[in-house]
Amino acid sequence: MPLSSLTAISPVDGRYAEKCEELRPIFSEYGLIRQRIRVEALWLKALAQEPGIVELSLVPRDALAVLDQIAANVSEADAAEVKATERKTNHDVKAVEYFVKAKLDRSPAWKAHREFVHFACTSEDINNLSYALMMSEARDTVLLPKLDTILKRLREFAHTHAATPMMSRTHGQPATPTTLGKEIANFAHRLQRQRDRLAAVSIAGKINGAVGNFNAHVVAYPSVDWRSLANRFITSLGLAPNAYTTQIEPHDWTAEYCDALAGTSAV
Repeated sequence: MPLSSLTAISPVDGRYAEKCEELRPIFSEYGLIRQRIRVEALWLKALAQEPGIVELSLVPRDALAVLDQIAANVSEADAAEVKATERKTNHDVKAVEYFVKAKLDRSPAWKAHREFVHFACTSEDINNLSYALMMSEARDTVLLPKLDTILKRLREFAHTHAATPMMSRTHGQPATPTTLGKEIANFAHRLQRQRDRLAAVSIAGKINGAVGNFNAHVVAYPSVDWRSLANRFITSLGLAPNAYTTQIEPHDWTAEYCDALAGTSAV
């Protein structure tokens, strides 16, 4: 059955599909796979830049650009390849790992070190950072610019109609005069507060292993300051490190983000 506004399972892919077009590259499964590949590739780059991981110190520094290219250039065809592998592995993150390894097989400098892909990670390490990056990208490139556009229009309207009289109400009844501009300014002020709340949410992530304690990391390379390395990596992604987790990053920030976003619609 072809996809249309009548056959879509969700209104987001149906009648509102046009409204969500800018979010599709971010929140679609392609968007998730894109971020997973990015995290896997850049984590390997972070490991290669750590002197305490002796094996990876043998990789030429100019070969790090290969990882940057893998992270930055994820096509829909690449995502389709990952999905094809997933049908064999029955594991979504493992399919991404295999995809990155296959890319590295084409690089002589990396082929011998391909098994460091996904080193010491649990799937949640990749997933929590990927979802955080999706939410961060949506906020910074779509949501906040849209809110700023609305705020600009509201302020312009408020100034244009600053002296346009209208009757205000109290207890549902006509009361004293006000102006249309002043009433619109009320909404602009409220929306600005909610916009600032959304912008201020600290989007967090973790990459500390299967139970959140860097266990496998320390056993393999006890001399490496893993907390510092993890913090630098997460910060390099534009996220806030969360050092206190179990296997799962608790996603408290997600609730804060969604609450702030809901506040903009309440205006």
